[in-house]
Amino acid sequence: MARIMGKKQLSQLTFFDYCVGITIGSIAATMSVDQNVKISNGIVSLIIWGLFPLVLAYLGIKNRKFLHLTDGRPAIIIKNGQVLDKSMKKNQLAIDELMMLLREKSVFKVDDVEMAILETNGELSIMLKTEQQPVTPKLLGLEVESEHAPSLLIADGTVLEQNLAMLGYSSKWLLSEVKKQGASQIKDVFLAQVDSKGNLYVDLYNEKMVQNQVEQRPSLTDALKKLQADLEKFSPETENKKTKKMYSEQTKKLQKTIEDIMPYLK
Repeated sequence: MARIMGKKQLSQLTFFDYCVGITIGSIAATMSVDQNVKISNGIVSLIIWGLFPLVLAYLGIKNRKFLHLTDGRPAIIIKNGQVLDKSMKKNQLAIDELMMLLREKSVFKVDDVEMAILETNGELSIMLKTEQQPVTPKLLGLEVESEHAPSLLIADGTVLEQNLAMLGYSSKWLLSEVKKQGASQIKDVFLAQVDSKGNLYVDLYNEKMVQNQVEQRPSLTDALKKLQADLEKFSPETENKKTKKMYSEQTKKLQKTIEDIMPYLK
């Protein structure tokens, strides 16, 4: 029932969600201990209270005034570094509670805050003044290389083939990288994660196993294999037959190059 009502029932609750959660819990508890309550009546009551928030949520989507009636409105507590006393009293928020909410956001000076809004779930959203905001590469006019989220390649000694194929890595490459970290086989690895630059983090089952602390910089062979995997990955993504043929030819040439230089790299 909690799944049907949505994730709001598991997160910071609004006033209405809080009341619904308490009521459903009370009904379920009464059903389990009170023999005078019929199971059928309790189930009907749970279904009604389970559907009630869904209906109200739908009405709230259609009508903002109705949403404000059930969930309330956010309130501005601090504006231009000044605490709004009337808003504090209206929301029954003491100054000590405000300072606690600020400290939870790593803010210790009220003067550093441009605006602070008390949300309907009781959390405080803060926008710092421009001079207090952290410096970002965009603010400095710097271009940075974009990165994708790190991906798991091995979990509990099992290779995640789908992630491996999606990123364009081969099983041979993964095994060679794992061996560099001190593992003799995939089953020795508890967890392996790769970032967008191809750096592989490996956590072994046996903590006493000596790991080779090599610098995560791909060798020439690894770089060529990564390039070959990229070409194989790009080929299915295009519908141009000439481009597909070019990718295929370059992949074969690259494979021959790798085979030619391998004896000199051992």
